[in-house]
Amino acid sequence: MATDIDKIPLSFATCSIGTSKSDTLPQKVEAIHQAGFTGIELAFPDILAHAVDFLGHEVAEDDYPKLVTVAQDIRKQCDVKNLKVTMLQPFANFEGWPPESKEREDAFARAKGWIEIMRAVGTDLLQVGSTDTPLEKLSATQKNIVTDLRELCDLLAVHGLRLAYENWCWSTHAPLWKDVWTLARLVDRPNIGLCLDTFQTAGLEWGDPTTSTGRIEDLSIEELDRRLVKSMEELASTVPAEKIYLLQVSDASKPPQPIKGEMIDGAWPRARWSCDYRPRPYAGGYLPIEIVGRAVLRTGFQGWFSMETFDSGADREGKEMREYARGAMESMQTFLQKSVE
Repeated sequence: MATDIDKIPLSFATCSIGTSKSDTLPQKVEAIHQAGFTGIELAFPDILAHAVDFLGHEVAEDDYPKLVTVAQDIRKQCDVKNLKVTMLQPFANFEGWPPESKEREDAFARAKGWIEIMRAVGTDLLQVGSTDTPLEKLSATQKNIVTDLRELCDLLAVHGLRLAYENWCWSTHAPLWKDVWTLARLVDRPNIGLCLDTFQTAGLEWGDPTTSTGRIEDLSIEELDRRLVKSMEELASTVPAEKIYLLQVSDASKPPQPIKGEMIDGAWPRARWSCDYRPRPYAGGYLPIEIVGRAVLRTGFQGWFSMETFDSGADREGKEMREYARGAMESMQTFLQKSVE
């Protein structure tokens, strides 16, 4: 089926623009709008930051009545710019806690609070990243994980909301797209689907920040390419378009030195890579991300493509937000064109 890339809606994550605390959410919204994007992924830290400007004081991350008030103001600002809030993110370390544990109770209390924020800001999509909590702290049987996700889906469904499950490539139980797809099918709820990500997929199945080459080194590059192509052929032939809720787009750059291969400050190597070395496409990256984009389009998906970058490198140096957002739009258009070639 031919894809008309001009009809694919484009979004930008608020956590991916701005380089200092002085860069306010209204300024981010304006820059994203001016660049031609029609949606934003709203990052929870940006809600907390906007609370200070809007209410004049800091708000606790679990003070949901006040955060709902802040979210209502964010919705008004987006409405003025004709921007849709495509998704609230990142909802992390949710699933797999031991039954009856305080951690599980807290996770569901957080979910209920975030649902109220979603309703206030006008989005129907919650991004849930596959947990990276160490397995020894969890009761991470597949049954418990499915039970947690199913219960969250049911909470969301009461309000007509959906769960976008994303494979974080450093996750302790579901790092692959196939892992989250397997779990989504087992959850068996109409309001669960996938948040796919070019970095998360190519960065695990092809890349490796702990090596000097930046790629998995126990296989030849030809075998790596062949394996990734096969994986993406499977994605294209098994995941229905309607079960893809969003594709996040970014590349990866090689760190100046290979990242140490152990957990540091609670973060695995790929998590540290993700936080600092994820430029927009064609701005210093090296992953074969078009293979992922092509597979997603082959499913028939024509929903949101969203730019989500985390880059402290040269691509941001000297650029103010509007310039960076314009460059991101150019990168997204190039990525789309290459993904249909």
